[in-house]
Amino acid sequence: MSEPVKVVLKSGKDQSVRRRHPWVFSGAIKKIYGQPEEGGLVDVYDNKDEKLGTGHYQDGSIAVRLLSLGQGEIGHDFWQGMIRKAWHHRTREGVYAPGITNVFRLVNAEGDGLPGLIIDYYNGAAVIQVHSSGMFRNLDTIVEALRSLEGLPVDTIYHKSKNTLHEKPGIKPVDELLFGSRTEGEVLEYGHAFRVNWERGQKTGFFIDQRENRRLLQTYAKGRDVLNMFCFSGGFSVYALSGGANRVDSVDSSGHAIDLTRENVEMNFPGSDKHEAMATDAFKYLQEVDGKYDLIILDPPAFAKHQRVLNNALQGYKRLNQRAIEGIRKGGLLFTFSCSQAVSKENFRKSVFAASANTGRNVQVLHQVSQPVDHPFSIYHPEGEYLKGMVLKVE
Repeated sequence: MSEPVKVVLKSGKDQSVRRRHPWVFSGAIKKIYGQPEEGGLVDVYDNKDEKLGTGHYQDGSIAVRLLSLGQGEIGHDFWQGMIRKAWHHRTREGVYAPGITNVFRLVNAEGDGLPGLIIDYYNGAAVIQVHSSGMFRNLDTIVEALRSLEGLPVDTIYHKSKNTLHEKPGIKPVDELLFGSRTEGEVLEYGHAFRVNWERGQKTGFFIDQRENRRLLQTYAKGRDVLNMFCFSGGFSVYALSGGANRVDSVDSSGHAIDLTRENVEMNFPGSDKHEAMATDAFKYLQEVDGKYDLIILDPPAFAKHQRVLNNALQGYKRLNQRAIEGIRKGGLLFTFSCSQAVSKENFRKSVFAASANTGRNVQVLHQVSQPVDHPFSIYHPEGEYLKGMVLKVE
């Protein structure tokens, strides 16, 4: 049997791993003994030959994604155990409640100790999205682990990584059914029905991470005129109507998103005359909202996927929030979010502060919100806290 590939870190570069951060950057590596395969397992050592852990190797800035620290082995039992552990966490926290909520995130990458792996569950369908070559190479083992979970019915497994993983030698990601035959289905979230198409939809098909924030919005919606910007499939719109909003306008630049929103609103509120959905540019629409709404939701797509565009992203958040704060009615509420991993909670808050200050209006923070319990992140990996949000009251 050949010796395992050995990755040795530069002096002092082991501290991040010792603090349990799951990434080893290429610049931290002193030497590699052996020929690492793309997505293959490597052992990571410090400069004094102490083994620190084992992980997947990948040619790129993040060279190793650690799966275990110390002497742990990565085999069949590891995959079965880690996915079972993630499932048990969701059951303990009551995330899965058939008949009430049957859509949730089953595995949240680093937050569940499986860097590069996302699994979302849609009422019997498990949608896998991988962000590393190592997870791609272990798809068969992951599928086996999913199908063996007790208490979680899985009739469909869909792989959706074409846009999240670059093609490399031996790595050719395609979006495809791995098990079953469905590419869409109906789910329930706190009793609200949504049509989800994981083949055509954004991310894995639905923005599961906003579940608790939609529920919070519902408690504030009664009697209000609501604008849902970047509405995608209309999740916030459905909850606003459920909360007793006077009317709800949904805006997205995508015609497909508007069709989804209309379908989801009709499923929950057949024939409602309180909702209108429009396919138009968000920034242009915001120029004409003065005094029209007293509750606005800003949930834009990620403005910054990389640090190199961070400054432009922060300016974008500032312009967007400033226009909404300028245009909202006195006493209105603004639900504003960033899903950009590269934007820290502090930087997002600074952008919204600058936007508020530029308007000259008095703004109070009622809530600071994040992602729900099925999207855990490791305290040692702050990059996992990608969803940031605030609920503001504007006088």
